[in-house]
Amino acid sequence: MEYYEAVGRRKTATARVRLFPGGEGNVIVNERPLDEYFVRDGDVMHLMAPLKATATEHRFNISVHVMGGGMTGQAGAVRLGIARALLETDPELRPVLRKGGFLTRDARAKERKKPGLKRARKAPQYTKR
Repeated sequence: MEYYEAVGRRKTATARVRLFPGGEGNVIVNERPLDEYFVRDGDVMHLMAPLKATATEHRFNISVHVMGGGMTGQAGAVRLGIARALLETDPELRPVLRKGGFLTRDARAKERKKPGLKRARKAPQYTKR
């Protein structure tokens, strides 16, 4: 069967997304239904946004394999993967996806801890005497 595949990343999460044309809008994440895997409505709305913006919600069945990170990071990775896969299906969608910010990889990640500090930037309390 023909499908369009793309990879999305966010923080430490990686998602491999496959769009199967001619579907009715079913989304399977790690062999589980979308609502069962992503329990927060905000995460579901976040990752379905590229489909809503391009009015392609019911044109594809979507299969996702996602690993690493937490739930919100995984949702962001799936969102980027869906947007990139949509771009493969129809390059004419680029302006709409670009305007919505769906093609930009969110590069924010946890900053490493520095020596002598409690966290990345928090210093121990200074005492004068």
